[in-house]
Amino acid sequence: MKSFLLFILLITLSLPLHAQDIHPWEEDFNQWTTLDDSESGTWEELYETLCELEQQPININTATREQLEQLGFLSERQVEDICEYLYRYRQMQSLGELAMIPSIDFATRRLLTHFITIGPLPEQGWPSFNNIMKQGKHELFLDTRIPFYKRRGDDNGYLGGPVAHRFRYSFSHADNLRIGITGAQDAGEPFFGKHNPWGYDFYSFYVDVRHLGILEQLTVGRYRVTTGMGLVLNNQFGVGKLMSTNTAGTMGNILRPHASNYDGDYMQGAATTLRLAQRVELTAFASYRGIDATLAAHEDTITTIVTTGYHRTQTEMDKKNNTHETLVGTHLGIRTGGWRFGATFAYSHLDRTLQPDISQPYRRHYPSGDNFWNVSADYGYMAHHISITGETAMSKDGGIATVNSVNVQAAERLTLTLLHRYYAADYQALHAKAFSEGGRTQNEHGLYLGVRWNPSDHLLMQAYTDYAHFAEPRFIALHFSNTWDNMVQATVSHGVCSWTARYRLRYRQRDNTEKTALIGQWEQRGRLAFTIDGGWLKSTTQGDIAHSQFEKNSFGWMVSERLSAQVGRMVQLAASAGYFHTDDNDSRIYTMEPGLLYRYSFPSFEGEGLRMTFVARIDPTPRLTFIARVQSTNYFDRDHISSGLQQIDHSSMTDLQLQMRWKF
Repeated sequence: MKSFLLFILLITLSLPLHAQDIHPWEEDFNQWTTLDDSESGTWEELYETLCELEQQPININTATREQLEQLGFLSERQVEDICEYLYRYRQMQSLGELAMIPSIDFATRRLLTHFITIGPLPEQGWPSFNNIMKQGKHELFLDTRIPFYKRRGDDNGYLGGPVAHRFRYSFSHADNLRIGITGAQDAGEPFFGKHNPWGYDFYSFYVDVRHLGILEQLTVGRYRVTTGMGLVLNNQFGVGKLMSTNTAGTMGNILRPHASNYDGDYMQGAATTLRLAQRVELTAFASYRGIDATLAAHEDTITTIVTTGYHRTQTEMDKKNNTHETLVGTHLGIRTGGWRFGATFAYSHLDRTLQPDISQPYRRHYPSGDNFWNVSADYGYMAHHISITGETAMSKDGGIATVNSVNVQAAERLTLTLLHRYYAADYQALHAKAFSEGGRTQNEHGLYLGVRWNPSDHLLMQAYTDYAHFAEPRFIALHFSNTWDNMVQATVSHGVCSWTARYRLRYRQRDNTEKTALIGQWEQRGRLAFTIDGGWLKSTTQGDIAHSQFEKNSFGWMVSERLSAQVGRMVQLAASAGYFHTDDNDSRIYTMEPGLLYRYSFPSFEGEGLRMTFVARIDPTPRLTFIARVQSTNYFDRDHISSGLQQIDHSSMTDLQLQMRWKF
């Protein structure tokens, strides 16, 4: 397999091709990601949202504020300026008009063009049933992953086979109607049989109706909701630190169908947004769903809520939907002039009492009980060169959380962001996801300063510094502790070439091995990347280094090459290869790889080895797409990979992923 991949890579290098990525915006997207964001999985939902919008781009001439906020990388100022431009000039005639909006810099404009399109203004009223059926678009998507290795659990332990697969069907008509169903099966999960008699382990379904009189949106089935800045509700993506140099940590009020195969934090029932007046919106939702939980010994209470979505073993299967949650809530939003006000209320009931094990100090303030409620007020003000936004929330026992940011356009191409957050240790919200260092909207007090400078279309500089204090113990520290995180990144582009340099310095206090005292851990990470986007080939050469100092020194590095090209009209090729060498997990390296439709590939590597991927896409017709991806990791420093049921008794692992998309 290694020889085959190297052969394909060399052939790709020698062809006179025209560059084309499977997702041409991935390189720009990669500039936003940092290690912590990748570890927490906050980018996966945003990545999948962008994949959907790439296939069904937003008609900029009919775009609502809420649709633009779904993009995630636009600041509140940029969203407001786009809406103002459309209000003033009625509609855009070409994407080039984005350059006439001063707040949208070149890098953001280039990324934005992949997710919007220029279309006519719609006819008044909702389309007829006949027009919906005639003009509607169907899409069927199939996906599978086949491993060329055996894990220990495949022989004894896992309930299902080693092949993962899923399907997705959707029907859409313009921006008025969307209907979809998704089925997903992870490797090791049973397909049909007594454990999953309906086939797939996970299904998601939805009907989404929009722009029907005062009914802005109605979603029935499975959906996701975000309000304010995420202190009460956010079961979509999180905003990372580097992206916050542009977005100031803002979320917006977003209601989206849950089309993903992610079996984690979503809602099931119905949600609606009503436009009560020109500047007044009301969103209401009701949800009832089964959730996975770890039961206590007597099985009357639960100790933890499980969000991995895995049901591969009997133990994992016993946790599947063994607890049910009822969740209801509402959000009222009002805009007047440059001011924005909103209020959120959410109530959640579990049919089993949540009683976490508090023998560990860091779990002392984990959510407990069977009834939870949160209220919050979100607010904002926007003037010509400044925008202020924030949210303050309270939980059932009086715990307070607040996050507030100020975004100042200090000069035409210079933006400063200041963000302060305070999350009390006793603040509890089951569905919160806000800007944080610790990964939880709890037990954190921090201050963030971000700078985004775009002196020309050829240079973009971003930097931030973020200090956080934790007054109570957390998982890695049994006493109060502090962190300090800093990053600077510069991207230079000229003609077909671009260079990116990144440096990150991070300090955090952690327990020593004996857990008797706190020790400071210093971590440094750097990246240099050079991209050539020529007429026959696009290539990115990248080098990453990592150094960690905590009781001992740990050093790691990786060099990698990514290539993409198009052969004729129907075939696209992409490949990557990288050599990595790290001392241990503290110096692990993350890097982006050529991905597939709706699949985010940002793996981490430790030890010594070689990583290779090859992707081939064939479009025999504009409506039919086939994609194959081979990925292989070969370790030079071990004779087995992973541990437990996931252990592979070999030094290498290779997977084949296949996808088909049919539009009709």
